[in-house]
Amino acid sequence: MSGILPCCHLVPSASFDKNVSIFCLRKNPLIFPSACRRKRRFSYNSNWQFKPRTTFLSSTDDYNDTFTSGVNSGDGLSSKGDEENEVMAAKKALSEARAKQEAMEKERNELLEKLARYEVKQQENEATILHDKELAIAELEATKSHFHQKLQETVEENFTLESKLVLAKQDAVELAVQVEKLAEIAIKQATSRILEDAQMRVLAAETSAADAALQIEEQIRNATEGTIMSVVEQSKDAIQRALGMAENAGDYATKAVAIFSDGFSPVDEIASIKSENISLKGIVNDLESQLLIMRSEVDKFKVELEHVHAKANASELRAHDAEKALLEFQESNKKTIFQREEDISSFLEKIKKDAAEKKKAASKAFKVELESIKAAIEAAKETAHSRENVYMRRCESLQRSIRASEEALKTWRHRAEMAESLFLQDDKDEDAIFVVNGGRIDLLTDDDSLKWKLLSDGPRRELPQRMARRIRTIRPKFPPRKIDVSEALTSKLKHLDLPKLDEVWSIAQEKPKEGDTLIEHVIEKETIEKKRKALEQALKQKTIQWQRTPEHTKLEPGTGTGREIVFQAFNWESWRREWYVELAPKAADLSQCGVTSVWLPPPTESVAPQGYMPSDLYNLNSAYGSVEELKHCIEEMHAHNILALGDVVLNHRCAHKQSPNGVWNIFGGKLAWGPEAIVCDDPTFQGRGNPSSGDVFHAAPNIDHSQEFVRRDIKEWLKWLKSEIRFDGWRLDFVRGFSGTYVKEYIEASSPAFAIGEYWDSLGYEHGSLCYNQDAHRQRIVNWINATGGTSSAFDVTTKGILHSALHNEYWRLIDPSGKPTGVMGWWPSRAVTFLENHDTGSTQGHWPFPRNKLGQGYAYILTHPGTPVIFYDHFYDFGIRDIISELVEARRQAGIHCRSSVKIYHANNEGYVARIGDTLVMKLGHFDWNPSKENNLDGSWQKFLDKGCDYQIWLRQ
Repeated sequence: MSGILPCCHLVPSASFDKNVSIFCLRKNPLIFPSACRRKRRFSYNSNWQFKPRTTFLSSTDDYNDTFTSGVNSGDGLSSKGDEENEVMAAKKALSEARAKQEAMEKERNELLEKLARYEVKQQENEATILHDKELAIAELEATKSHFHQKLQETVEENFTLESKLVLAKQDAVELAVQVEKLAEIAIKQATSRILEDAQMRVLAAETSAADAALQIEEQIRNATEGTIMSVVEQSKDAIQRALGMAENAGDYATKAVAIFSDGFSPVDEIASIKSENISLKGIVNDLESQLLIMRSEVDKFKVELEHVHAKANASELRAHDAEKALLEFQESNKKTIFQREEDISSFLEKIKKDAAEKKKAASKAFKVELESIKAAIEAAKETAHSRENVYMRRCESLQRSIRASEEALKTWRHRAEMAESLFLQDDKDEDAIFVVNGGRIDLLTDDDSLKWKLLSDGPRRELPQRMARRIRTIRPKFPPRKIDVSEALTSKLKHLDLPKLDEVWSIAQEKPKEGDTLIEHVIEKETIEKKRKALEQALKQKTIQWQRTPEHTKLEPGTGTGREIVFQAFNWESWRREWYVELAPKAADLSQCGVTSVWLPPPTESVAPQGYMPSDLYNLNSAYGSVEELKHCIEEMHAHNILALGDVVLNHRCAHKQSPNGVWNIFGGKLAWGPEAIVCDDPTFQGRGNPSSGDVFHAAPNIDHSQEFVRRDIKEWLKWLKSEIRFDGWRLDFVRGFSGTYVKEYIEASSPAFAIGEYWDSLGYEHGSLCYNQDAHRQRIVNWINATGGTSSAFDVTTKGILHSALHNEYWRLIDPSGKPTGVMGWWPSRAVTFLENHDTGSTQGHWPFPRNKLGQGYAYILTHPGTPVIFYDHFYDFGIRDIISELVEARRQAGIHCRSSVKIYHANNEGYVARIGDTLVMKLGHFDWNPSKENNLDGSWQKFLDKGCDYQIWLRQ
């Protein structure tokens, strides 16, 4: 712009003459015809708000002097009439100049008025800025006070926790003392019992030994007495016989004498007597031999008696040893008691030390938290300081704008002086025209004007269509560009229809240019606002964390975080579409609705398009999409913090080839198994493996998991799915076909975050009606979970079956005799995966569909109770109950319900069902009138969160 009017800077008004003016006109060809001089002047004045700080002419006398000097500088050859004409023309020109001066004064007043309005507007802006600053400071003070309040509450809560910790330590010490006392009593009782038992055993041994000795002595005595008596009797008998024989011998002698005297022969009698003596000697010898035998028997009895005495002595020795052992046991027992006392004392010391360390750690953590809070306060102070800097910079920018306006006023002053000089030129130059920019007239602004930059530089970046349409509605098209003077003279478009000043600045604000000070202030303001919101969010999270202490529960393997909400992301007909491509964009929506895990369809190549007849396990190009689409889908899930559960079929596998006898039992692909990988009790596929450890699936070859190579290959495949495809967990199909011990081995090898087994079994029915007692059914599911070592969860088919009947005004089915829920949820809630429908029961299969009009109540039950609930794809996206499910998920989240939450059932009858889950949620099913205020056992303030009338109602504790 420095080359537009250079003469206005070179020639002052006080020394203006004709020659200089002609020189200026020739150097700058901007000359207006007389017919449009006034229009040109108005074109400079309209629509621009500038204020000159000095007058155009110092006074009327100065103007007359200048004009007279211009008139007297003529050539002196003109006549008197010419002089009079010149005087008249001069007077006329003077009057016109005065009129123009008045007009310019009027214009100057208008500019002053506009400048005053601008200053008022600037003051208003400053007041607005100060008000915003005060509001920001007030908001910051409120935030500080809120933060200090929360900090005070946090400190109080910390003191409460410390007091609880001290009480817990005291309880632990008291418990340890009680344990020590109980241990001492138990040791004393055990010692006394052992001593009594030993004494009783010694007494019994002594008694038995004495009894044995008495019995032996009695036997010896009896035997001896009997022998002696028998010998005596035999001796008596022998003596009696000898006496009898002697008498007989006397008789014989008498007879012999008589015979001899009578004439008998005595020789015969003597011979008979000798023979009798010989027989008597034989009898005596027999008696002696019997006596010897008796003596030998007596000796034997004596030896036995000695043995008995030896045994008695041994018993006495054993008793002595027992007494000695008892004494040693007492000594060792005393040492053991002393050692236990030392251990208990060391344990108590360790407890005290651990308590002290925990206290130190807690205090240290509290100090760290306090430091973080102080850092947050410092950040808030920094934010306030940066805000103040921003406001100061805004004020400085406004001041710079004012200075720029003042500079522009100076420019307008120079232009007014230039216009005055142009109005005083001769008439001979009135027909000349000044053409700039091919017929367009430039706005007379300086280089520092942002308006000129905007109009001269054009759009600062590529103009969006919406902005172009808006600008076209504000600004009509410019006149066509003129290339010569004749075209400019004949054109009817004599002016530029430019946008107004406010409109120009609105366009400039909508099209920010990098480097502008105001734009930098706006960006800085947005950054500070983001930091402030982040700080508020952090403070809010800290406050919530201190207000609600999370339940410290040790998570077991295979349960995820314990707060999982699973979404079955397919149905029976999903394979007909490009499912992975269609499912990936839904990740953000599912995450926003509270879903934490997505159950994807079977990924492997399959004979059936649904994926449940797998063939080549390493080929993941299925009817649902390619392996690249699968990876992209899982990446989208991970990007929104959602776990991806793969549906793996481990029970059976379809073969690729036939055996020589025409049976399909030869597998292909990377896992090229043969008939040895198939169980031998599969009647169709002639397997040569071991018998099946579960039920046989007759549609495909059942895999023998007892084979080492089969288990090794399956574990490698699961690890590959987890590392390469990035699955996070498993849904295990048809786990009734093989033992849960193999599932435990597979889970321990692949380490999934979550695992669900499909143990599908029939419920108990009687005369076509569902039995109330379903303990046998849920016991079979629990047995399978137990066989896996608790590493896997299982679908709670029991709860699904009971809900089918219970929601038809038979709510008494939802409580078992022990007051717990009647499904697997009531026995092992952390392993119960509750659901209403899946691809088998619903979709186009419809084997066991859930009652359509009871879906809301069903989801109200499973989403508010412990266990891991599953949401079915069709219900969420096709059945029109998405908002209902989202509200129930939000209620579960706000109440902090997890897979191990407690359940207290208050009512379960034909009219309805009422239960409290955890400590913060109460829900009601059915049409009877009930609310928490009527229940004496429900403490606290309860607010109704959801009210669906007779279907269900949910309250949350405030």
